[in-house]
Amino acid sequence: MTQLTTDDNPLADFYEDPAVPASSGPDRAIRQAKMLARVLSTAPAGARVLDVGCGDGFATEVAARHNPQHRFVGADWSARSLAIARQRGIAVVRAGLDGPGLPVGTASVDAVIMSEVIEHLVDTDSAVEEACRVLKPGGSLLLSTPNLAAWYNRLLLLAGVQPVFSEVSLRSVFGRPGSQVAGHLHMFTLRALREFLGAYGLATVTVAGARYHDVPVPLRPLDRLFCHWPSAASILLVHARKK
Repeated sequence: MTQLTTDDNPLADFYEDPAVPASSGPDRAIRQAKMLARVLSTAPAGARVLDVGCGDGFATEVAARHNPQHRFVGADWSARSLAIARQRGIAVVRAGLDGPGLPVGTASVDAVIMSEVIEHLVDTDSAVEEACRVLKPGGSLLLSTPNLAAWYNRLLLLAGVQPVFSEVSLRSVFGRPGSQVAGHLHMFTLRALREFLGAYGLATVTVAGARYHDVPVPLRPLDRLFCHWPSAASILLVHARKK
């Protein structure tokens, strides 16, 4: 997902680079849409959903198709990504979580989506505070993020190899598998994520695991198996509710 930031952030050039992916893959988008549908299954029509870090709007568009009775807005800092999102018919705002925050009223949103965005943020504390601010009491945060303690990362660390998903540079990959610089600044384990959200008034309702599309083909059955053990899964999926 695309970094949310302000104009003076030195990461801006990285996230405006056309070579940096701004789109959620189809697996992630469908997963997000179905999770949202379950969360909003009892909500009246017209619930307000804010997709923070929407990138080019691909996942937002999929979620809106699966949940046509609700209203969607995408928020992102990247002008390049938002231009594409608008072409998809998504209502968008250019806004960041690092800095002045979201141009959204307090306690005005039923659900906030942060799909693999928190790991890109400089100030994760302010980001979650801002998500909590805009949520109505009892509103839902749907958050996904790569798992620092994924099963293969545990093995890589034992071998002295940099974990997958982690970064030491924005220019190239060093010391870990893969070749794509993702711009991850913060990595969470499940325990850390639960405690972090709880500190800002968000109670974890459900936790699930999801697979990672770049796992080598021979290992994909094992990766799917670990989805049943979220603390060791590739991707953490958390539904938290504002207290």
